[in-house]
Amino acid sequence: MEFPPIRLRAIWSFLLYIPWLLGSAANLSNETDRLALLHFKHLITEDPFHSLSSWNHTLHFCHWQGVTCNGRRHPQRVTELNLTGQKLVGPISPFIGNLTFLRTIDLGENYFHGSIPQEMGRLFRLQYLSLLNNTFTGEIPENLTHCLKLEFLHLYRNQLIGRIPIELGSLPKLSYLILSHNNLVGSIPPSLGNISSLTYLHLTRNSLDGSIPEELCQLVNLNVFSVGGNELSDSMETFLLTWASVFQISKNFMPKAINSQDPYQFHYPMLQD
Repeated sequence: MEFPPIRLRAIWSFLLYIPWLLGSAANLSNETDRLALLHFKHLITEDPFHSLSSWNHTLHFCHWQGVTCNGRRHPQRVTELNLTGQKLVGPISPFIGNLTFLRTIDLGENYFHGSIPQEMGRLFRLQYLSLLNNTFTGEIPENLTHCLKLEFLHLYRNQLIGRIPIELGSLPKLSYLILSHNNLVGSIPPSLGNISSLTYLHLTRNSLDGSIPEELCQLVNLNVFSVGGNELSDSMETFLLTWASVFQISKNFMPKAINSQDPYQFHYPMLQD
């Protein structure tokens, strides 16, 4: 079948147009990341170390301090935001949810305040989230449970309130869950017992009540469990006896206290098949 010359020219023009379309789409995606970072900077009210001084129009955003772009197929998309210890002050912009290639967010040791943006739930590639030692208020966003690749969640020493979301039990790869030194209330969700990958569970210094769920006995990879400084009705000894009976562990191999000042912090022996 032969095409008329006019149709051939149209097809050839379209084929030449495809690379331009692809390049335009890539540039648009890159611009999305750049604008999201600028929105982040815009809400910072204090930057004593001038950590964000490089965040300007003269330097590509992949070279801004604290920003890493190293995706294999998308080398100019932001994959890491690390501004730990920079003493930054301000809320976190909801536009952070547009940085959809982020795998790591480390904003610990700053003075971020306000709520943790619900938009973080859009970051489906996110593996590591550390917001420790800030002054975040409000509740832990349930939307974080949409980040199904999340392995590390560190919210230590903030001012978070409300309950521990039961939806956290649906994070299949979570290994570290650190919620200590907040103002969390309610009971420990039994759903946490569904996270078979969990190795560190720190819930100390909150206002949690009720009993320690027996479902936590299912956590065969649990290495450190810390729940001191709460208002739990059960003693740790009761839970440990249940834990030992489930795995038929002798007293010689019972979990050992890590800190003599905290009788609710225990190191667990690694369970071998």
